[in-house]
Amino acid sequence: MASGNRVRALHAHAKLNLALHVTGRRADGYHTIESLAVFTRFGDRVDIELADSDGFFVSGRYASAVPLDDSNLVVKARDALRKQAGARYMPPVAIRLEKNLPVASGVGGGSSDAATALRGLVEIWRLDLD
Repeated sequence: MASGNRVRALHAHAKLNLALHVTGRRADGYHTIESLAVFTRFGDRVDIELADSDGFFVSGRYASAVPLDDSNLVVKARDALRKQAGARYMPPVAIRLEKNLPVASGVGGGSSDAATALRGLVEIWRLDLD
């Protein structure tokens, strides 16, 4: 990553379901639920920096279980935000994910990582989404 560029270091909180009740099934096959959840101080870390080209890098205890291709939720979020913004130029970014949460463990790690990346990208690209 190029030095001197805007950098965002963000925390992606883990989610714990204290109660989860499946209340039905929708026509599209998804279930309807009622849930009581809390967010913890523990989680993953997402660092985003302007770069010469897009990059996605993963470190941490659970890094080996994280896909690095377009199937990754962080990469999907970045690409979807670019598409949604339309003609505006959004420079390349390097995204580093420190994966402290186990993959597919039910604590919302992937979703939290993607949402956190979106928050950071909005800041670093200085987007006005109102």
